[in-house]
Amino acid sequence: MVIDGSYGEGGGQILRTSLAMAALLGRDIEIVNIRRGRKNPGLQPQHLTAVRAMAIITGAQLEGDALGSEEMRFYPRQPRGGDYEFDVAQVRASAGSVGLIFQAVAPALFFAGRASRLILKGGTHVAWSPPTTYLESVFLPVLTSMGLRATVKTKQWGWYPKGGGVAEAEVAPARSVKPMQLDDRGEFLTIEGLSVVSNLRPSIAERQRDRFLRRLKEKGLRAEFEILQAPSPGQGTCILAVVRYERAVAGFSALGEAGKPAERVADEAFQDFDRHHNSGRAVDEHLADQLLIYMALAEGVSSFTTSQITQHLLTNCWVIEQFLPVKFKIEGKQGEVGRVEVHGLGYAGSMNPR
Repeated sequence: MVIDGSYGEGGGQILRTSLAMAALLGRDIEIVNIRRGRKNPGLQPQHLTAVRAMAIITGAQLEGDALGSEEMRFYPRQPRGGDYEFDVAQVRASAGSVGLIFQAVAPALFFAGRASRLILKGGTHVAWSPPTTYLESVFLPVLTSMGLRATVKTKQWGWYPKGGGVAEAEVAPARSVKPMQLDDRGEFLTIEGLSVVSNLRPSIAERQRDRFLRRLKEKGLRAEFEILQAPSPGQGTCILAVVRYERAVAGFSALGEAGKPAERVADEAFQDFDRHHNSGRAVDEHLADQLLIYMALAEGVSSFTTSQITQHLLTNCWVIEQFLPVKFKIEGKQGEVGRVEVHGLGYAGSMNPR
């Protein structure tokens, strides 16, 4: 089966979803034009780490697994649970995202027949990827409601460009996936915030917190914020706000960088929160595309409303539809609020769908 990695947004999500689907279904695949839509196409350290991790977990044969490769073949066998350690630095020293590596391997590990423990090393809080704290606070609680149990704990924080972060994860075996309906988020409940620095002045984290709280106050809202001086081999800072509604949870984060004021970091996270909160929708734009694979595997109809239909989401729907006899129903245009629905096929933890 050939998958065109240049389709849609042309990024690494096509690779990760394809690997996961191939592993679950026992399908041999060839992926061409890998990350053709990116400035530096081909397999970068985090992508190559994910590819090799999936090969180890599934006992797969690989062809074309090299840095910069734009074509590769993946011949998987059955996923196997166990204890694994994957380090981006074994490919090349970098801050490659461990959050994206977890996303790649998690679907296969849920159906690996026994529990798994992972040690993931690289970037825990880096641009263009879900922070490990977001996975822990937003993504995994939603999966729990679908009958899938996993944890991710950040032990050492890894920032760009040094990396060196460490996350520990546990994935429990599952027999099936429950459908979910997140159309109505219910009433607003609370905001829990985290403002973090590593090897920088604590006052930076305080300024991030104070700015976010001031912006919230202007909207008549309050939050509880924790200041954390996080262990790390490098320097970095970020802010994360976890927003809880009666029936939904959402998360918004922003990263600091050299020359970027703490107030601007807070403003970026607040603007994302404010746009989502005002939309009245249940699922934030980043969580939306992360849930698709599990909705397609669930038995029955799953749906959610989201504050933005992204090209990332549309591309991921397309990839899943190449593997499974499902069809995503998408209401709304790219860049606007919308709703996604799919009738999942009821994957039963075997090499073939039920």
